[in-house]
Amino acid sequence: MTFTVPTLPYSYAALEPYIDEETMHFHHDKHHQTYVDKLNAALKDQPELAIQSITQILGKLDSLPDPIKTAVRNNGGGHANHTLFWENLSPKFDTDPTGALLEQLEKDFGSFEEFKKKFTAAALGVFGSGWAWLVKEEDGHLGILALPNQDSPLSQGKKPLLGLDVWEHAYYLKYQNRRPEYVSAFWHIVNWQKVAERFAEK
Repeated sequence: MTFTVPTLPYSYAALEPYIDEETMHFHHDKHHQTYVDKLNAALKDQPELAIQSITQILGKLDSLPDPIKTAVRNNGGGHANHTLFWENLSPKFDTDPTGALLEQLEKDFGSFEEFKKKFTAAALGVFGSGWAWLVKEEDGHLGILALPNQDSPLSQGKKPLLGLDVWEHAYYLKYQNRRPEYVSAFWHIVNWQKVAERFAEK
């Protein structure tokens, strides 16, 4: 398998004013493409890995050959994280979770608003580059992770449901160093239907 960058499910300008068109071109076409190119290069002499999904590969990161482990961790993680990120976002602004997902959020965090506060704190608390994640644990409960760089929850045996990229390349053209404004804008464009679909998957 040669990994490729997925096409965005909406136009580059569809998320404005929350994420600008120029950032989407840079982030999707340049940054994500670079992760994919480097991932394919790392796997070019590993045919038994190249036929597996990125979910499978990242799920057994510790067992990968040492010469490629770091490259796959960084670039495979970058590919998986960004693929999910594009799906996380929607031009249907200001929706909220419903149904079973909302019930689980309320069960595990007390309320949807309390979840948002804790997730926001995780995103703002990442030192340097990384991600904030809503994950589904093996027992079905939900948790929040703040991970550095392009580390993936998949490598910890957790199912990523919602991720927020807080690398500066995700927001700097519009928000400069104002990460809190970017995180606040994120809540307007979350695709809760897609998050719910992931939550319902076994």
